[in-house]
Amino acid sequence: MSNSFKKRDGFIGEKLITVPLKVLEDVKKNEPALFSVYITQIGYFPKAGFHYRERRKGCSDNILIYCLQGKGHYILDDKRYEVNSNQYIIIPATDKYMRYWADKDDPWTIYWVHYTGSGISGFNQALNLGITNGPVLIPFNEKALEIWQFIYQTLEKGYSIENMCNASFCLYHLIATFLFPQKNIQSGRADDGDIIAKTINNMRDNINKKLTVEAMASSHNLSVSHFSTLFRKATGMPPIDYFIHIKMQKACQLLYGNISKIRDVATDLGYDDPYYFSRIFKKYIGSSPEQYRLNIKASA
Repeated sequence: MSNSFKKRDGFIGEKLITVPLKVLEDVKKNEPALFSVYITQIGYFPKAGFHYRERRKGCSDNILIYCLQGKGHYILDDKRYEVNSNQYIIIPATDKYMRYWADKDDPWTIYWVHYTGSGISGFNQALNLGITNGPVLIPFNEKALEIWQFIYQTLEKGYSIENMCNASFCLYHLIATFLFPQKNIQSGRADDGDIIAKTINNMRDNINKKLTVEAMASSHNLSVSHFSTLFRKATGMPPIDYFIHIKMQKACQLLYGNISKIRDVATDLGYDDPYYFSRIFKKYIGSSPEQYRLNIKASA
């Protein structure tokens, strides 16, 4: 890959916050008990073509990357890994060589957070976070996206002690949604007064149907373009992609929780053709339904 095409950031639609070093030093000095682990950077890179990062002396931060779509790669201590959609990685703080980058043909869309602190070593040890753990397959983690958005919006408001505490405390919840996904399946409903919440609730209520953006927009008396812009701004993805992600999340739950045949899972989610369902599942989850079932059971 030519150096002229390697990019650390600068992607269309990206979100990126780097907490100033002085802010971190001040909060650690003034409230050390509250900041044994804290966020240093947070970002969202959509379809991050040519994304590339090399750290020859490792990184003092833990790096959490959630791949929502596409594919990426990383090398850590001479071992190479591939990261597919609906997989996450947590690279613990290390002095080992690391390099990570977006796939050339199918660049990843990623949400990511860097975090560190005086307690990071014990934190990683307690959670068994090692450099050889590798990517982990997970059902669509909607809760993580909500928490990530809240953290980002909190830090956007400034670096007061209250905002920094709020972000750091929410970091623990964010990490928990990945490490303990079975505990974070959402059963509640969001506020129906919100257009996006209403739309998502409608998606869940009609998960076995085929919805169109036109119908979604019409139900709120909005144009398709305006509705799509609002939805994408709130969730980070187009409405139909989000609907498919919800379907695939439900598929993951069904595959994990029972022994239904693949064709029955497909039918429950509104797919008449089980082979088409399998192709969609592999595109969004990164493996076939059969392989996902085998992998998730093996890791249980």
